[in-house]
Amino acid sequence: MFGSMTRLQWIRTPDGRRLEASHVVAAPAEDAWTTLIDTRRWPEWLPGVSGVDASHRHIREGTTGRIRLPGVWTPFTITEVDDRQWSWSVAGVPGATHRVDDLTADRCRIAFELPTQAFATTGAALYALERLEELLVPGERRSTEQL
Repeated sequence: MFGSMTRLQWIRTPDGRRLEASHVVAAPAEDAWTTLIDTRRWPEWLPGVSGVDASHRHIREGTTGRIRLPGVWTPFTITEVDDRQWSWSVAGVPGATHRVDDLTADRCRIAFELPTQAFATTGAALYALERLEELLVPGERRSTEQL
């Protein structure tokens, strides 16, 4: 999966310098966004997360809850939701910003902006992008579009 449509790049945001992991997916932006904000679907694409207990199924600013990581439930808070972008803190530590950019009617870019304290999760972010593509794009369509 990791080819010309997957990028790692340094970006500047209002929150400072971040490492952005992104991938272009052959799916409508609305489908990607719906998957990202549905807490019941997080275990399908978030590496290491085997369960979610949240105050809202579809996140919004202020949603709180906990994610089940190997051996421990860890609290989270959604700190911002705006224009197909959301940020969170996990165990009180600022985490990634998750974003979906419209490209065309049936293509979008999914991006994770990793703050400096989360650089160690770059591999997990890339894996999450791969899992999201598998969920959003049927296998036959995914394989023909990569040729």
